[in-house]
Amino acid sequence: MSGIHHSITELIGKTPLLRLHRLENEYNLNAEIVAKLELFNPNQNVKERIALFMIEAAEKTGALKKGDTIVEMSSGNTAIGMAAVAAAKGYKFRAIVQDTASKDNLRIIRAFGAEIEPLFSQPIIKKAMEEKLDFIQAIHELLADAAKAQNVYTPNQVENLDNPAAHRATTGPEIWEDTEGKIDIFVSGAGTGGTLVGTGAYLKEKNPDIKIVAYQPGVHSRPVETGDFSMPEILGVHPLEIPPLLRGGKFYDEVIDVEAPDAYQAARAAAKLEGIMVGSSSGAALFASIALAKRPENKGKRIVAILADSGSHYLSTPLWELD
Repeated sequence: MSGIHHSITELIGKTPLLRLHRLENEYNLNAEIVAKLELFNPNQNVKERIALFMIEAAEKTGALKKGDTIVEMSSGNTAIGMAAVAAAKGYKFRAIVQDTASKDNLRIIRAFGAEIEPLFSQPIIKKAMEEKLDFIQAIHELLADAAKAQNVYTPNQVENLDNPAAHRATTGPEIWEDTEGKIDIFVSGAGTGGTLVGTGAYLKEKNPDIKIVAYQPGVHSRPVETGDFSMPEILGVHPLEIPPLLRGGKFYDEVIDVEAPDAYQAARAAAKLEGIMVGSSSGAALFASIALAKRPENKGKRIVAILADSGSHYLSTPLWELD
């Protein structure tokens, strides 16, 4: 990007692709692995795309007006994106953040002037967890309750169709153009499902033969669902049956389960072999991509994986406890 820009919002998107040659050689892979490096967004994560898209869509419809406060629930990255865009546009922002979010992410969110409230201390959420009620429905009720206040706008990323629309308009076209249409497999996880649905839909529209592969936490890496917070988790990635954006449609061709230790190992390998430091969800994307690249039927194919954010946001987590 050349020239002088006038807002951080102008720098979101158009992230680079990087072929991971040394990773391919280390694991003796049959296929190419190409990473979509979302850490090149201004605040180093993929959710900046949806934050900008949802906020600007709400401005156009009049749902968000000058002087309003934006309130959103997030496991960390969406809150960072929302906080940064809100700051750049002059809005106040309040984040209801999952308690397992890294301390690093919380510091970043606060740096943008945002308020933070812990998710699991919210009465609606506490009741849902204690009585094993629908967790996503509880989030919907929480945000609906917040939206009743005057001058409050709640994007509600888990149900907002502008979430996948952001990726259909930006991430998908960028991958298609930068690969010149030479892509065989696309790999993405599901936090809210927006990246998977939007990017996958665009790529399938361009070439129906492109295989869309989703990854999700393995059974031992689902603390919100199991209630076991002693195990490490893949932050920002949820089982595919949870996000409302994935309900009622078949948006992927295959699912690969990834346990947190395997995601951590893959993320650490990317740092040591390629000089890129990514988060645990990116490690999960790499683990799934390596598994696909080992298959004989994928020999010579090109796999493009979304690496969602920077590992520097997780220095306080077990991901980088290397000693």
